Amino acid sequence: MRWEDYRQSDNVEDRRGGGGEYAGLPGGRGGIGIGTMVVLGLLGWALGIDPRILIGGAEMIGGIGGRSAPTQEQRKSAGPPQDEMGKFISAVLAQNEDIWTKVLPQQANRKYVPPKLVLFSGVDRSGCGTAQSAMGPFYCPNDQRVYLDLSFFQEMQRKLGGGGDFAYAYVIGHEIGHHIQNLLGILPKVNELRQRLSERESNLLSVRVELQADCFAGVWAYNLQAMDRIEAGDIDEAMRTASAIGDDKLQQQGRGVVVPDSFTHGSSAQRTRWFNTGFKSGSMQSCDTFRTNQL
Repeated sequence: MRWEDYRQSDNVEDRRGGGGEYAGLPGGRGGIGIGTMVVLGLLGWALGIDPRILIGGAEMIGGIGGRSAPTQEQRKSAGPPQDEMGKFISAVLAQNEDIWTKVLPQQANRKYVPPKLVLFSGVDRSGCGTAQSAMGPFYCPNDQRVYLDLSFFQEMQRKLGGGGDFAYAYVIGHEIGHHIQNLLGILPKVNELRQRLSERESNLLSVRVELQADCFAGVWAYNLQAMDRIEAGDIDEAMRTASAIGDDKLQQQGRGVVVPDSFTHGSSAQRTRWFNTGFKSGSMQSCDTFRTNQL
């Protein structure tokens, strides 16, 4: 993925402190010391279980500790990232901004208002509650921010077999996809509807939300390719990652059994198919996961 010569976004809030704890791209030497928390978060993220519940139980049993939330003074000092991985994240965010600023008005007649992306380490506060590294990346519609602890990418590579710069960019593109849904008014409607549904129906609706975000990430990738910024093997990286974080694969790894009614993000096949739908068409209209019977 060609990102080194791309502009840096002004919408990254680096709350990690110390000039960037993860100074290189994932895959180098050294552990990060939060393996159990991240695995619990990955499972919760994929299975639709609030990771804070899993982590809270683990804390009571095993005494897992987290870092304290940043002070107000530390928040004031948050600035743009200066390390290699931070700059990579900033460049990917800038690519999303440039593409969606053009595509969203053209295809949906909506102005693109870019979200902030918060880099944090360990624990932070969000408009949706406590942000912990074990929760994995997430989008908070209340404050229109994406929250990301870079340790997720290291664990994604080590535990799930998904890695590479375009794979990481896909994860960010997926979260930006949720921001697109929020701008279109989809997320508020879905959240309201889920309160009236059974657990099984609510899970199915969640799957449709997540698959649409995958498809929107594909639309972003389509436009990135048109800008000649995708290299050979990049899409394969994204496909491996989408497959690695499919509900069926994670359930098989974690439980030894697959329960489709409990899916909240979609199977490996569904996630790769919907990313490819957006990537091949470049059309947001092709991403309507709510009006199809065949996911």
